[in-house]
Amino acid sequence: MPEVSADLESVLAKLRACAALPLEQATAMPPELYSSAALYDRELKEIFAREWLSPGRAADIPNPGDYISFAINDQPVFSIRGDDGKIRSFSNVCLHRMMRLVDGKGSCTRIVCPYHAWTYDNAGHLLAAPHMKKSPGFNPRDHALPEIRTEIWEGWIYITLNDQAPSVAELLAPLLPVVGRYQMADYVHCQTADFVWSTNWKLLTENFMEGYHLPVAHRKTVGAWFPAEETGFPEERHEAFTYQTFIKDQTAKYGLAHANNTRLTDRWRYTSVMPTVFPTHMYVLAPDHLWYLSLRPKSLGEVHLRFGYALAPEVYESLEDKDAFIAETNAFFDRVNDEDRLVTEGIYQGSRAPLAKGGRLSWLEREIHDFMQYLLRRLDSGETESQPRPKLSVAR
Repeated sequence: MPEVSADLESVLAKLRACAALPLEQATAMPPELYSSAALYDRELKEIFAREWLSPGRAADIPNPGDYISFAINDQPVFSIRGDDGKIRSFSNVCLHRMMRLVDGKGSCTRIVCPYHAWTYDNAGHLLAAPHMKKSPGFNPRDHALPEIRTEIWEGWIYITLNDQAPSVAELLAPLLPVVGRYQMADYVHCQTADFVWSTNWKLLTENFMEGYHLPVAHRKTVGAWFPAEETGFPEERHEAFTYQTFIKDQTAKYGLAHANNTRLTDRWRYTSVMPTVFPTHMYVLAPDHLWYLSLRPKSLGEVHLRFGYALAPEVYESLEDKDAFIAETNAFFDRVNDEDRLVTEGIYQGSRAPLAKGGRLSWLEREIHDFMQYLLRRLDSGETESQPRPKLSVAR
C-alpha cells in the first residue's frame, strides 16, 4: 500500500467524516479538499489516470480525418475518425522527437508533424519519415502511434489510460433507460469551445451537478424557468454516475419538446436529465437541446473546461435561419457560462480564506453528497491487488 503523507491523511480523514454523514445531516466538503497539493497529486493518479474521460461527442468529428485533441494528465491525446468510420484515439506525440502533433480540432487526410514532417495516417500508422533512408534498418511500417482505449456510448467519446477499467457500457448500463429515450447521439452539433477557469476542478463539477444555485446565480438566464421543487433524484446510488431530473414550465425558451418530436411522450416532453459521469463529464439532456461540460485539471487552482451544445434534429431542421439561431444561442450560453465562472472562481477564492467552513447541504444538493462518496472510494486508499477501494455507501 502506498505511503500516505501526514497532510494527505489529515485531508482524507476530513473527507471520510464528511462522506459518512447521511444527506439529512451532510455538509459541504471542507475547504482543505480544494487546496491540498497532496490530495491533488493523488487525484491525478487515482482518478484521472484510471477513469473514463470524455473529449466530446462523436458528432463533433463526423467525417474521416476529423479530429479533436484532449489530454489525460500529462498525456496529450487526439481522437480521430478513420477512413472506416471508426473513432480511435492516439498519443498526440510524434514518434521522432516527441513533438505534439495536432492542436484543438480540425480535419486532415494525413497527420503531419510540424517539426520534421513525419507523417501518419488516421489509423496511427507511420507512412513517411523524410531523410531517414540513410538510417540503417529504419522502416516506417514498423512504427505506429500508441493507441488509447476508446469507447463510444450514446454518441459520447470516452477514453482511458486504464486497460483494466470496466467498459463504459457496463458502468453506465443503469443510466441508459433514463437517457436512451432522447436518442441524444442524433442531436446536431452546433458549438464547442475551450476555456481555462481559475478554480479547483471539484468546485466546477459540484456547481454543475446541483440546481440549488439556478434561481439565484442564473436568475437572468436558465434559472428563470427552473421550478426547484420539481427536481427529482433516483433512489439508487451508482458507482460511476449520478443524475437528477427537472422540468421546464411552458414559458421556457429552451427545454421543451418540438411539435415534430415523436420520441418523447407525456412528462418527458418537458423533462430534462442532468447526469454527471464521474469524475468530470456532465451534461443537460433536454427534449430540444443538449449541452455539456468536460473538465480536466490544469493545476490545483485551474481547470480546463470544454463546453459544447447540440440541438435535437427536428429543432435544427425547423430553423429558417440556422446561423442566426445558433449565434443567438451561443450568446445565451456565453452568458450562462459567465455566471458560472463568477461563482466557481469566487468559491475557490473563498475556500482559501482562514475562516472558511462548509455549511449544511440542501436536499437539492444530493448529487454533491454522491460525489463526495465517489471521491472517498477513489482516494481513500487507492486500489492495489490486496487493498480494494471502499465500497459504495448508500447513507441517506
